[in-house]
Amino acid sequence: MRLPTRSLGLGLAALLMTSACAGAPTEEADATQASDGFPVDVTSCGHTTTVERAPEAAITMNQGATEVALALGLQDRLAGTAYLDDAVSPRYAEAYEAVEVLSAEYPDHETVLAAEPDFVYGSYASAFEDAAAGTQRELDELGVGSYLSPFGCPDDGQKAPVSFDSVWAEVHDVATVFGVPERADAIEDEQQAVVEQLAEQRVGEGLDVFWFDSGDKTALAGAGEGGPQVVLDAVGATNLFADLEGGWADVSWEQVVKADPDVIVLADASWSSADDKLAFLRKDPVLSKLRAVREDRIVTLPYSESTPGVRLADGAKAVADQLRELNAS
Repeated sequence: MRLPTRSLGLGLAALLMTSACAGAPTEEADATQASDGFPVDVTSCGHTTTVERAPEAAITMNQGATEVALALGLQDRLAGTAYLDDAVSPRYAEAYEAVEVLSAEYPDHETVLAAEPDFVYGSYASAFEDAAAGTQRELDELGVGSYLSPFGCPDDGQKAPVSFDSVWAEVHDVATVFGVPERADAIEDEQQAVVEQLAEQRVGEGLDVFWFDSGDKTALAGAGEGGPQVVLDAVGATNLFADLEGGWADVSWEQVVKADPDVIVLADASWSSADDKLAFLRKDPVLSKLRAVREDRIVTLPYSESTPGVRLADGAKAVADQLRELNAS
């Protein structure tokens, strides 16, 4: 939803083969929140919230926020969740099932308050509109803390530049709010190892890539300032539309045909599936002649692994794995 090096050693290699990035931690004896370090101030998008104690009944709005919370092992501290873009990562599925789903999309303000939250965490500014959780200022007045992802600020000038470092900074912010900073350290360390390995392998070297999110009259393409660019940089591939501003940009099909990409990445989202996009490309008399379509040089990726969040490193690894298979064929 958009409001819308070659080897790090046999031990790490085995780890990467058997586990995905940023798995949810096991609840430990110290999971009972320590009061040490509170109160804390957390700031994003120009809004500062003071958290007096670690939240016990938080609500996450949007998949990105939900999966950050689950990656940090906070499912027992969630009073509810809402609004997915696609399927929750399998490694978070069991934890997700333990959390009440308040609404398929945004719950209204009354539903949010009925859950008696002590904290609300959203990925997009729309989560804090009057028709949803209410404004952050209103929540402050009710004694409810809040945090908006720095990638979802309503003012583009406030948005954080997308990078793995800025993704990890958000994870650290949330971990600080909940009093579990060591869990954010573990996530960053694990994902950093993956990113470093991909940087050494550079399996996308020499490949021109068109990242196709959605659209038919025009194509919404991964541009130069969002998750797709970070992923393609991580694997060493060239984004054909890296010169366009923003994370996503509309491009004409004539531009795509002229570029004739080596590989097409299809984002798989609930509102625009990868299968639907591939069928569209294959059916169109002009687009079906693109080399990537003719030779089936297609990579698919869950939308949630193409946006700044705890699964972005997973997305980079998934793209690298698929490019490796294409290179071998």
